[in-house]
Amino acid sequence: MTVDTSSAPVVTDTPQQRMALAKEASRATAQLTSDDKRSALHAIADALVASAPAIIAANQEDLERGRDNGLTTGLLDRLRLDDARIAGLASAVCEVAALADPVGQVVGGHRMPNGVALEQVRVPFGVVGVIYEARPNVTVDIAALALRSGNAVVLRGGSAARSSNTVLVEVMRSALDSAGITAEAIQTVDDFGRDGAHAMMRGRGLIDVLIPRGSASLIETVVTESTVPVIETGAGVVHIVLDESAPDDWARDIVVNAKVQRPSVCNAVETVLVLRPAAERLVPNVVEALVAQGVTVHGDAGVAELVPGVVPATEEDWGTEYLSLDVSMKLVDTLDEALAHIRRYSTGHTESIITTDSRNAERFLAEVDSAVVMANASTRFTDGGEFGFGAEVGISTQKLHTRGPMGLSELTSTKWLARGSGQTRA
Repeated sequence: MTVDTSSAPVVTDTPQQRMALAKEASRATAQLTSDDKRSALHAIADALVASAPAIIAANQEDLERGRDNGLTTGLLDRLRLDDARIAGLASAVCEVAALADPVGQVVGGHRMPNGVALEQVRVPFGVVGVIYEARPNVTVDIAALALRSGNAVVLRGGSAARSSNTVLVEVMRSALDSAGITAEAIQTVDDFGRDGAHAMMRGRGLIDVLIPRGSASLIETVVTESTVPVIETGAGVVHIVLDESAPDDWARDIVVNAKVQRPSVCNAVETVLVLRPAAERLVPNVVEALVAQGVTVHGDAGVAELVPGVVPATEEDWGTEYLSLDVSMKLVDTLDEALAHIRRYSTGHTESIITTDSRNAERFLAEVDSAVVMANASTRFTDGGEFGFGAEVGISTQKLHTRGPMGLSELTSTKWLARGSGQTRA
């Protein structure tokens, strides 16, 4: 299939001009009806499926370049698109279309003593900027969520996925045009390279909120250098604690699922802490199951005594987000020690405890200060789709505006509407 590139942005302009086009388009997207936005998203979903051959061909270029440049297995997996994943993207767009429109929702209000009626309602941010790496699925997820919440979007997807993202943006812009909605609501600055990302970080007045997704270094750069308000998504040094009451099958199955199901994502477990009274019972069973799935276990001295052949863990392992089939494992004497380890090394993303002791479970849920804290469940559930939000913007690890998986409502702000009948302030 030949992709219609008539709606693609030209390469002779500047990042600032594209951001200005998005800002202008945001005034139109903010006024779209819920049905208008739903129709546009269905048009995008249909166009993705119809354009799958062109998308896959472009993605192959990215994969070949990535292999030549030495991208890790985890990053190549994040980068890969095939028919099934494109169908999944289209399905996720349709799921977003089916979600309740947050724009106009009343979140509070009252009548003042003087009779003025106050109402707080949800409104779009305006222009959402996203800087991310090697994940073409984010291109579609973010655009869908931005449009459903009445926003325009500016994307910087990184050089690793440039071919894929170019075609994806062309397909989505063409679909918007066919639905009678301005294609300028979706912009990319990929072709400007790092200058495009820098312009976004300095785009105050043109971009209303900036969201980085990717490596810790990328996120740190955006947070420290941006003059635009930032919602920080964090790296996932994710922990699972196995206490002395953890059932054998729960410990084994949850740890394996959290590490193996998709090791290249931020909610995959990276460190397993085992309370020493349960170590002799649990560690060999869990390690054996992990190794059978191709996982390399980096264990401390206590783990190595129980399971010879593990890779000796170093201090660096405790703070590493592997994003691969690697996991670190450590024995701790008490739940206090486990909590102290998490406080020191966690990035505030997701932590889980496996236990049948309700006191330990409730203490863990209360004391661990992460965006998502679990008891007896895989950390892989920290996901906007799994939480029922549809496709997600990211996992916020900060505390202001939003925390945890970000869906539609997290891409809105609020404003107050005041309706009076001639009142003046004394």
